[in-house]
Amino acid sequence: MLPLLRCVPRALGSAVAGLRAAAPFPPLRPLLQPAPRPCARPFGFLSVRSGSARLPSLLRPRRPCSCGCGALHTEGDKAFVEFLSDEIKEEKKIQKHKSLPKMSGGWELEVNGTEAKLVRNVAGEKITVTFNINNSIPPTYDGEEESSQGQKAEEQEPELTSTPNFVVEVIKSGGKKALVLDCHYPEDEVGQEEEGESDIFSIREVSFQSTGESEWKDTNYTLNTDSLDWALYDHLMDFLADRGVDNTFADELVELSTALEHQEYITFLEDLRGFVKSQ
Repeated sequence: MLPLLRCVPRALGSAVAGLRAAAPFPPLRPLLQPAPRPCARPFGFLSVRSGSARLPSLLRPRRPCSCGCGALHTEGDKAFVEFLSDEIKEEKKIQKHKSLPKMSGGWELEVNGTEAKLVRNVAGEKITVTFNINNSIPPTYDGEEESSQGQKAEEQEPELTSTPNFVVEVIKSGGKKALVLDCHYPEDEVGQEEEGESDIFSIREVSFQSTGESEWKDTNYTLNTDSLDWALYDHLMDFLADRGVDNTFADELVELSTALEHQEYITFLEDLRGFVKSQ
């Protein structure tokens, strides 16, 4: 039996040799090469239209400007600078206040960039109101009104008004604690002057903070007014009104904040133009 098994490989080998002689295999290298695949990226991004000698923007070399400054000046930068110049002129035309309006009631104003602080001393108490104009303009887009009014909405743009959140800090003479009231302008109350008795601002949170520390602690108890008894809330609003923080103050604060925001916006446009222009 063993000699018969040993003869099988030889018989198979001779048969395979006969087949190779009759029909030779193709070369091994073409069989190992991967089949060509269609390109997944469209050639339109890197190709040039026929008959055009202009290179695509991705292949176009960037060269410094001819003024010799070594900086990068493109046609887009030049158009950007012209747009910013026109925008600055238009913003200055509609600017209501060339200087910041004053608050009535003896408030002293301190401005540090986008942050403003109003300070007032009444009968041994120091009242400080702090606000920041960043992100203080509520969105004015309304899809339903825009679709219904059409071109009228484009001709008459809404006036932008800054309604920032503000913090009232009350410190008693010689006191070690400050009563802090976090206030804001509800969106449904802003601009509604027909209801003279309603408050145009609301108290959101109330807490005590130490006067000797530069930063307030989150570990101090904070009272949220969402679930507060209305009688207690009314007393807190009266507490603020007795110290000059009432609807009149809130209206003047909106005017002050809007003027400051517009002023800072124009300054930002001027800085952006100078940055793009690189001068």
